[in-house]
Amino acid sequence: MWSPTEEEKYGVVICSFRGTVPQGLVLELGETVQILEKCEGWYRGVSIKKPSVKGIFPANYIHLKKAIVSNRGQYETVVPLEDSVVTEVTATLQEWAVLWKQLYVKHKVDLFYKLRHVMNELIDLRRQLLSGHLTQDQVREVKRHLTVRLDWGNEHLGLDLVPRKDFEVVDSDQISVSDLYKMHLSSRHSVQQSTSQVDTIRQRHGEACRMPVPHHFFLSLKSFTYNTIGEDTDVFFSLYDVREGKQISERFMVRLNKNGGPRNPEKIDRMCALFTDLSSKDMKRDLYIVAHVIRIGRMLLNDSKKGPPHLHYRRPYGCAVLSIMDVLQSISEIKEEKDFVLKVYTCNNENEWCQIHENIIRKSSTKYTAPSSNYGLIISLQLLRGDMEQIRRENPMIFNRGVAVTRKLGFPDVIMPGDIRNDLYLTLEKGDFERGGKSVQKNIEVTMYVLYADGEILKDCISLGSGEPSRSAYHSFVLYHNNSPRWGEVVKLPIPIDRFRGSHLRFEFRHCSTKDKGEKKLFGFAFTPLMRDDGTTLSDDIHELYVYKCDENSTFNNHALYLGLPCCKEDYNGCPNIPSSLIFQRSTKETFSVSTQLSSTKLTQNVDLLALLKWKAYPDRVMDILGRLRHVSGEEIVKFLQDILDTLFVVLDDNTEKYGLLVFQSLVFIINLLRDSKYFHFRPVMDTYIQKHFAGALAYKELIRCLKWYMDRSAELVRQDHIQEAMRALEYLFKFIVQSRILYSRATCGMEEEQFRSSIQELFQSIRFVLSLDSRSSETLIFTQAALLNSFPAIFDELLQMFTVQEVAEFVRGTLGSMPSTVHIGQSMDVVKLQSIARTVDSRLFSFSESRRILLPVVLHHIHLHLRQQKELLICSGILSSIFSIIKTSSLEGDVVEEVEMMVESLLDVLLQTLLTIMSKSQSQEAVRGQRCPQCTAEITGEYVSCLLSLLRQMSDTHFQHLLDNFQSKDELKEFLLKIFCVFRNLMKMSVFPRDWMVMRLLTSNIIVTTVQYLSSALHKNFTETDFDFKVWNSYFSLAVLFINQPSLQLENATPPKRKKILDKYGDMRVMMAYELFSMWQNLGEHKIHFIPGMIGPFLGVTLVPQPEVRNIMIPIFHDMMDWEQRKNGNFKQVEAELIDKLDSLVSEGKGDENYRELFSLLLLEKIEQETWRETGISFVTSVTRLMERLLDYRDCMKGDETENKKIGCTVNLMNFYKSEINKEEMYIRYIHKLCDMHLQAENYTEAAFTLLLYCELLQWEDRPLREFLHYPSQSEWQRKEGLCRKIIHYFNKGKSWEFGIPLCRELAIQYESLYDYQSLSWIRKMEATYYDNIMEQQRLEPEFFRVGFYGRKFPFFLRNKEYVCRGHDYERLEAFQQRMLSEFPQAIAMQHPNHPDDSILQCDAQYLQIYAVTPIPDNIDVLQMDRVPDRIKSFYRVNNIRKFRYDRPFHKGPKDKENEFKSLWIERTTLTLTHSLPGISRWFEVERRELVEVSPLENAIQVVENKNQELRTLISQYQHKQMHGNINLLSMCLNGVIDAAVNGGIARYQEAFFDKDYITKHPGDAEKITQLKELMQEQVHVLGVGLAVHEKFVHPEMRPLHKKLIDQFQMMRSSLYHELPGLDKLSPACSGSSTPRSNVLVSHGPMSPESIKLVHRHSPLNMLGSVRHSSSSLSSHTSSETGNLVILTDSSVGETAEDMYHMQASPSTSSLSSTHSAPSQMINSAPSSARGSPSLPDKYRHSREMMMLLPAHRDRPSSAMYPAAIMENGQPPNFQRALIQQMIGPCKPCSDPNLSVAEKAVPAAPSSWSLDSGSREALPFLSAHAGGTLAPPVPPRSLPHGHYSLHFDAFHHQLSDAPPALPARTLRKSPLHPIPASPTSPQSGLDGSNSTLSGSASSGVSSLSESNFGHSSEPPPRTDTMDSVPSQAWNTDEDLETPYLPVRYSLSEPDVLESLKSQPCRSHSAPTGVIPQDTMDPPALPPKPYHSRLPNMENEEGMMIEDDDKHRPLHRKVSQPVSGGKEEQARVAWEHGISEQ
Repeated sequence: MWSPTEEEKYGVVICSFRGTVPQGLVLELGETVQILEKCEGWYRGVSIKKPSVKGIFPANYIHLKKAIVSNRGQYETVVPLEDSVVTEVTATLQEWAVLWKQLYVKHKVDLFYKLRHVMNELIDLRRQLLSGHLTQDQVREVKRHLTVRLDWGNEHLGLDLVPRKDFEVVDSDQISVSDLYKMHLSSRHSVQQSTSQVDTIRQRHGEACRMPVPHHFFLSLKSFTYNTIGEDTDVFFSLYDVREGKQISERFMVRLNKNGGPRNPEKIDRMCALFTDLSSKDMKRDLYIVAHVIRIGRMLLNDSKKGPPHLHYRRPYGCAVLSIMDVLQSISEIKEEKDFVLKVYTCNNENEWCQIHENIIRKSSTKYTAPSSNYGLIISLQLLRGDMEQIRRENPMIFNRGVAVTRKLGFPDVIMPGDIRNDLYLTLEKGDFERGGKSVQKNIEVTMYVLYADGEILKDCISLGSGEPSRSAYHSFVLYHNNSPRWGEVVKLPIPIDRFRGSHLRFEFRHCSTKDKGEKKLFGFAFTPLMRDDGTTLSDDIHELYVYKCDENSTFNNHALYLGLPCCKEDYNGCPNIPSSLIFQRSTKETFSVSTQLSSTKLTQNVDLLALLKWKAYPDRVMDILGRLRHVSGEEIVKFLQDILDTLFVVLDDNTEKYGLLVFQSLVFIINLLRDSKYFHFRPVMDTYIQKHFAGALAYKELIRCLKWYMDRSAELVRQDHIQEAMRALEYLFKFIVQSRILYSRATCGMEEEQFRSSIQELFQSIRFVLSLDSRSSETLIFTQAALLNSFPAIFDELLQMFTVQEVAEFVRGTLGSMPSTVHIGQSMDVVKLQSIARTVDSRLFSFSESRRILLPVVLHHIHLHLRQQKELLICSGILSSIFSIIKTSSLEGDVVEEVEMMVESLLDVLLQTLLTIMSKSQSQEAVRGQRCPQCTAEITGEYVSCLLSLLRQMSDTHFQHLLDNFQSKDELKEFLLKIFCVFRNLMKMSVFPRDWMVMRLLTSNIIVTTVQYLSSALHKNFTETDFDFKVWNSYFSLAVLFINQPSLQLENATPPKRKKILDKYGDMRVMMAYELFSMWQNLGEHKIHFIPGMIGPFLGVTLVPQPEVRNIMIPIFHDMMDWEQRKNGNFKQVEAELIDKLDSLVSEGKGDENYRELFSLLLLEKIEQETWRETGISFVTSVTRLMERLLDYRDCMKGDETENKKIGCTVNLMNFYKSEINKEEMYIRYIHKLCDMHLQAENYTEAAFTLLLYCELLQWEDRPLREFLHYPSQSEWQRKEGLCRKIIHYFNKGKSWEFGIPLCRELAIQYESLYDYQSLSWIRKMEATYYDNIMEQQRLEPEFFRVGFYGRKFPFFLRNKEYVCRGHDYERLEAFQQRMLSEFPQAIAMQHPNHPDDSILQCDAQYLQIYAVTPIPDNIDVLQMDRVPDRIKSFYRVNNIRKFRYDRPFHKGPKDKENEFKSLWIERTTLTLTHSLPGISRWFEVERRELVEVSPLENAIQVVENKNQELRTLISQYQHKQMHGNINLLSMCLNGVIDAAVNGGIARYQEAFFDKDYITKHPGDAEKITQLKELMQEQVHVLGVGLAVHEKFVHPEMRPLHKKLIDQFQMMRSSLYHELPGLDKLSPACSGSSTPRSNVLVSHGPMSPESIKLVHRHSPLNMLGSVRHSSSSLSSHTSSETGNLVILTDSSVGETAEDMYHMQASPSTSSLSSTHSAPSQMINSAPSSARGSPSLPDKYRHSREMMMLLPAHRDRPSSAMYPAAIMENGQPPNFQRALIQQMIGPCKPCSDPNLSVAEKAVPAAPSSWSLDSGSREALPFLSAHAGGTLAPPVPPRSLPHGHYSLHFDAFHHQLSDAPPALPARTLRKSPLHPIPASPTSPQSGLDGSNSTLSGSASSGVSSLSESNFGHSSEPPPRTDTMDSVPSQAWNTDEDLETPYLPVRYSLSEPDVLESLKSQPCRSHSAPTGVIPQDTMDPPALPPKPYHSRLPNMENEEGMMIEDDDKHRPLHRKVSQPVSGGKEEQARVAWEHGISEQ
């Protein structure tokens, strides 16, 4: 049975639960749960993460925690009973965990690891806090660490700043807004590791600064490793200041045995010291830890004879140093000890021992010796901070180890009261002693004793160092053989205070002999008393003592004998009568120096101080003694503070009249001394004295009298130093006065009360008198007043002991009121006055409500005055925030209505004015960025905003009511409302509080919404009916709109816990404001019309806020607006226009969503239904809704990482909507330009031009002026249209769409002509001419077209369930396009079939893409049918202005005939018609219409044969008319393909299928078509005959076998068709024999330009008109289809990679006559496809991907990839095939040139330099004539070393008759050499053709060609407007041609040769055959020099030296030949060079 839980309410999941049971709640480890019920080991409850989901979970999976339950029952809330910091850490860690993982995803690795570290620290600290084992101080420290880390993480993760107080999160309801603001500031500062704002405010108010924190070094000696001394040692550690050159601390002493361990076994691990009381200043000094090592043993370490073994001397050994500066950083960062090793250096010369540490620090390495090993003293250091009490508390372990506290020499910066100390530090400086008749110097040891007056040696009064017990005697170390020893050893003498007086020190000097006896002989002594006769102690100085002679026998028993002697020079001067006959004689030549330093709180070295303390001894000197007190040092005074004060008051009581003023001055001096930070901590001593020890019951009378006397004199005196000092001492003077009065009152039972009160009254009158004086003329008076004001607030607490709160408040009010107002006093006094007020407000007095009522008016008066004049804003804000803080605290306990009322009256208006001024200043500064005045900082603004908010928050209904009732007129009310609304608006606009101050921002919003609710009623009441005021209402609406749109209120962006927290505390304030706004709108009535259309945009912005309730409230307002405008104007055009305009900008800013669109439509349509104007309303709402659809799509595309295509499509969609549906021309034009920019970014220049054309077409050629718009200046319509036309023409040019640019050129020309602007006319005509040239000369790629279907509801609205045709990018094939589309729509699934999808796909929530290639159907058929039109022109019309596309899908109707599939092979032909033709404003357009037709097998066969015939005819015609020269590979392959297919299938299959009697009888209607097919077959046989005849004429001898094979196969084909087609026996004689008469040529076709033959690309989608897309039939194998797609290169010289071959799949759409080796129908007919593979790229495609495509590697392309198994004969391809393969693939490997930039590599070469390196310039007459040969890929120029075969040609011979090789020379444009023409002097080596060779290679730097009849191509310099066509020289093999032979120039100095080196911007075009431009150049004046004389080492890249004769002979040139290969190689190479037989 489930029962509600009583105790078990809250728990943490300690094991994840998967919720596998029914109603199980899934829980993750660490989640917290709220438990509602329990049952048998199970709980039912909710996870705090998802409070809406209830479920059950096992009880043992939960760790229960104590919690407080409120509101028990169904809606109970549970708060865990744990430390709030722990709760916060838990919640924060859970929040961070999510964000932390996202950091990794976003690659913010650095922050990721930092945050992980901090999170681990937080978990660890939280564990410590939960353990409950910490002390209170440790808990505080842990909490401090926790909060610092929490704030750091929140800041770095962009989370909200958490305001805290004492580490706890504050509740904003419990404190004033001003305090909250300060907490935010201090939290932010603590994050930024700066001092807290609160501290700075305190300092600003004049409180004393904090006590400096002392530092302490903890040092522990771990060991003295590798101690090689072998004797006991003493190690002394001290701190040494290098700059001062002195030790600043006592010494810490460690005694070690000879093994390096402690001599006292108890000291193991306890050899540690704490060097205390180092100030911050000390930490900045250049301090060192110095360790002196003194050994105790023999005189000389390595000489056992020196001295007997039983005698031990202290002898110097070595020294080690460690710089604290070097290690401070490392020890500050860690809390533990850190180890260091100190090397011990030994001294080279003992005489310099006292300086050894300095020498080591200075690195004077000659003076010391480094140790042999790196080992030495191992010490650990730790830096501690805080006073000693704190150190003891926090580090008990250190003190448990028996640490030796080692103090500073002298007092620390802060002398703590109760720190009793009495230490005399004595330093043995030096001595100078006589040799005493010895040959060597002495070994001197000094022994020191402390003796009391009675001669007794004081025990344990000498300490060599802390860490070891004190001793009675001190023995110095001995310096060997040194009569002038320098010791520099410091000894501490801790002598008891009672024994100090009368004690003296005695120093005995002994010589330590190293003889056998080794005795120590006494030879002298010195002494010094510790106190002088006047009672002062030995001064801190060097004392040079007299040395007296003595010997061992001398006795010191009667010390009086020597104490009477002078101890030093000063002493000698003081006692002149010294008897001459004395036991001890002074040794005049010997001296001994010591220095002393006293650190004592009990002894003084000051005579004046002693005189004061013993004043009764000098009654006549009292005045003088009191006067001299000012000259005593502060240290001495604070040491004897109590004694001095007692003395002073005794003196005062003794004679008030006489000494009163002097005692008063002394008291003032002492009080002011305690203001010094060094003695600040003695104030408690003074306080204690006043409370417990002060006994001057009568003193108050004199003190009041003196004080009043001083004040009254202030008006007269010029020098007022003493008055100012008295003012500064006011606080303690009053303490003495009050305590004295209390004592007197006690003693006399309250007598003289009235006199006391009146004297105080009089004193206050004097104070007021001082303050009321006009100080402008006297600077000293200003200082007096300032001192008084500073001290004044400190006396309130004292007065409260004697007077009631009201009385004190009256005193204070009178005093503050007496100050002149701000107008009359200077700025410095302003500040002091305000600081005094501030401290009054901060005082205890102000916390009483009775006193506040008295003081507030005067305080507010002063603040009001300052704010009015905008002075001292920062201090005023501080005072105000203190007041608000106090009032807030009081309001929690009592009633503060009256005070708030006062503040509202005095402050509200002036606060608003101040804020407006500050805000406008800061805004203007942001604009100007000039000098920044400190009062306009964000801090000031923040302070005042928080003050205003505090005040508004304290105001209740009554306050608002009073405020509004108090306005005298409506104008005043209006001004107030405008001000407050303006301030609120600025608050939201300027974002005064940083983004992460969420608590502050929400509280601000809450106060604003509450205030607005109070004020809106006043607005409605006063300004609605007759007094309607647009300005106030507009201000109100603007405020409401801004409020609702605030980023901090958009809860949708917050995390769920944060959202819940905000909603629980404040609710959704947007909804509250929306209700307020709506009700105010309704109150407007007929005045609503004033806000149309002005408020439409703002209200629209509000409705776009993603809060359903706000939308529901606000959307109906639009109906209201439409209604009011309809009433007024009869339509709502304004509402419509404004809505549409604003909607566009708002949605593009990211507002609005799909839900909004639906809600907008729903709510408005519902409202409009009842209206009379419903039809127009509905159509308007519908169009707005549709606009929203498009805008949302557009925005989603733009903001996402969407691809250009998507963005462009979306923009087109939106643009068309603006134009066609809502006719917003301006928006339409804006989107035209957005679209144009997108196209330009994507480099779609043609589309960009078409887009801009839309705008251009809207303009007329008129002079109408146009305003400035977008980036256009204000200009006439004509000018704008002209500028647009020029820009469009430029874009068409960049997109190579010159045909589209030409009409615009003409249009511009007409305009220019009509205006007689001949300059522009000339320019535009030249431009037009250039475009015609470009059409003829520049190569363009034919794009592919793809049909894309977008199916499924997940696609954007503008694509959903639509199909488009897309124009592909250059070189883009189906696979690449498909990949691109899938990457654009990563969620999409590619459909694998071309069938139309069904409804299930159309309606599903997914994305399906269906993509296939389509063939364009050109409209302009006339051009394409004209014979004489060059192919480059036709090419354009084949793929441009296309609106229809075709797609063929083969299928079998009926049963499939396995024998002959052609019988049943039908074609389903789909024709797609687009909405617009391509290209246009987009690369893709929607399909408007689909048509489906089925093509019968017979019709299909007719089309295939017809296409093939056309192809053959064109090709043959080109060879006949010499448009293709030299290389007949293309013809060979084409013939081979057709004949081979005809023999092995092809036509024969058609015969079987359609000429069969069965077929004819079954299809009687096809008779005509069958006849047509027969005729076409006959025509094909005829054409093949002509083709073979032409082939025989040009075929190379080595290719004769192929020709013979073709003839044989042709005979077979003819005979197989003979019985079907009876006309075949009349075939041309070409077929019958091997030799054919030349006259037998076919002339049925007109000559074709060489341009009509181009490179054919693999996927060429086009052929002439009826050409079929996929040429290989289902009859032919894959092999044939692949082969059919072979790349036949003409002038573009590019092969195709084998991989591409494998990816080609034949489409069985059309049957082909090609079999295994057939070339496809596209080869000839789709000439424009030549552009596809061509490397002559447009400039924009100069990038590496295409270059890589163009430059296939040789080795990667085995011939078998081209001709798979079907070609092979016995595993080897036949020779001719191999040669053919080799020819096609191109054996050349590309070479790259390091000298070429990428751009240059891609730029087509200069036509003049016979270049292959950049693709296919057709400048070469040679190339244009002989382009039939497949050329090598483009090769960038590169010089290669001798013998390097760059193209991997095998060595070969090949036959050569007249035909030169089809290899162009390499460009030399990069090199300084000129292009080298062919040599005419080539001797012919033989006539049989077997050994004549080709020298040079396709990539060689110099192509030496073996024929001399090459015309030299020269060109004029490049021009921008036109391109001259280059003279083309045909190289002829046919005697029929009459082209004259042009001589070749040889002189390289000729100017035209130099000209020809300049690269041309456009590609030149060879002139048609027979058109020979005349050579205008003069012949060379001198015969040319041979090349090798100019270029001695020039080698070609095949390693051959270029040989050249000087003589001109018409013979072939002789070249050195490469080694010959086999016959196969010869045959292959013959093909490679495309040589034809003459």
